[in-house]
Amino acid sequence: MRRVCITGGAGFIGSNLADRLAAEGVEVVIVDDFRTGRREFLVDALSRAGVRLVEGDVLDEAVLEEAIAGCDWVFHLQANADVRWGLEHPRRDLEQNTLATSKVLEAMRAHGVTRIAFSSTGSIYGEPEVFPTPEDAPFPIQTSLYGASKLAGEGLIGAYAAGYGFTGLIFRFVSILGERYTHGHVFDFYRALKRDPTRLRVLGDGRQEKSYLYVQDCLSAILMAVEHHAQEPGAHVYNLGTEETIVVDESVAIITEHLGLSPEIEHTGGQRGWTGDSPLIHLDTRRVQGLGWKPSLTIPQALVRTLEWLRANEYALAEQDAVTQEPAR
Repeated sequence: MRRVCITGGAGFIGSNLADRLAAEGVEVVIVDDFRTGRREFLVDALSRAGVRLVEGDVLDEAVLEEAIAGCDWVFHLQANADVRWGLEHPRRDLEQNTLATSKVLEAMRAHGVTRIAFSSTGSIYGEPEVFPTPEDAPFPIQTSLYGASKLAGEGLIGAYAAGYGFTGLIFRFVSILGERYTHGHVFDFYRALKRDPTRLRVLGDGRQEKSYLYVQDCLSAILMAVEHHAQEPGAHVYNLGTEETIVVDESVAIITEHLGLSPEIEHTGGQRGWTGDSPLIHLDTRRVQGLGWKPSLTIPQALVRTLEWLRANEYALAEQDAVTQEPAR
């Protein structure tokens, strides 16, 4: 790689990717409108020669064309990534996930850029019947607008790969943990305990079982697949996760123990914390492991690494932009 574009490059995963590629001497063009991305995350990257920020919305064709021209790869990480509030804002997933992916692909086609790495999600499997869930599992009915919008993005990439000879790498993530993590259950629990260390409200029955992955392990898997398929047109799908899972209540125990707290736990009840919250997420990762990849951290280790970063970076607890706020209840 000589030059890459990272959409959502000021976000959690995107900014870590920007740092990693810039450190390897790759020219990086970061696209972000800072709706959820943070300028603090780009301090190190923008201090390096060859890293440039194009500030703007990925739905703006002029922004995309400026950023993508001359690139070898596009890492399309920009998205509305919070599945919980999709039903409150039904257009958001459509616009920021599906339509944004279409805009990115068209800008690539206009400038002869044919390689894309796309952050999809394990949520596209809905509530599957096969565990660990492989990439070729039958798709059930979609249970979230987020998952449906990402699946539509996957479909577009597959069509561009077939019709225009693109190389499309599709990565179906479990939830990612680590430095610069700013939304999800660990963030929510940490912020809640900072406000009131005596009690903690847990959505659902606490028995939801999930897999998680450390952000640097996620990036290692992505970059390994990118190198493997660099000269191979077509669509290539990879699950990214760990072979282990953790129950929500076990995660709560690790968090509270690490913080030295013993709060009263209140469960809201039911198998799901919200519509689209699958009670079990466990992906089969043998395909990416076949490339030689293995995660370096266990889920408990990644949880602790996340907590340590949050404790050292209190600014991350600041209220998010209005578009990401939890709706009033």
